[in-house]
Amino acid sequence: MQENSKRTGIFTGDDPFQIARNWLTEAEGSEPNNPNAIALSTVDADGMPNARMVLLKDIEDGAFVFYTNYGSAKASEIDQGGKAAFVMHWKSLRRQIRVRGAVEREAGAKADAYYASRSLPSRLGAWASRQSQPLGSRGELLAEVAKITASKGLYPDRPPFWGGYRIIPTEIEFWADGQHRLHDRFRWSRDGVESAWNIDRLQP
Repeated sequence: MQENSKRTGIFTGDDPFQIARNWLTEAEGSEPNNPNAIALSTVDADGMPNARMVLLKDIEDGAFVFYTNYGSAKASEIDQGGKAAFVMHWKSLRRQIRVRGAVEREAGAKADAYYASRSLPSRLGAWASRQSQPLGSRGELLAEVAKITASKGLYPDRPPFWGGYRIIPTEIEFWADGQHRLHDRFRWSRDGVESAWNIDRLQP
């Protein structure tokens, strides 16, 4: 690991994923709602950027994982471009984490386990929703939920069109608010997954 500046306090550590976990754990005690919310950014076939809020469900040893409908706009853009970025911001802590990297699907046992952990209405809703597609009315959606409930019962399997995405970063930036807008910023970057991290302190 290459590093050109001393890091102390909340920035201390040799593993950026553990630092991210530490920050998220702290935010869980202070953020009023969804401390794991991230603003996920993708790009469509015409190069037009897109952003939306999703919930981060896991910080693995080398990746960040969230779940969605594979028929959604975000999934289509991820599958086409193979890359994504997100920012996680906590007003209560005055901190944020920015991530950019390659993306791969998580459609195996971990996706099955997470789907099974969701509430029954959420599991049935995943079957009923054709995410990002036009909808005539809310009543139409509720009717589909009722239809799915009757056919799938209390133990629906994970839909084949629903699963996870794993963002494997080549860049992670940790940002903390500073007095007089002199913020602290540390960027971890690497050429590839097997490469060593380079850590730079950035101008605010």
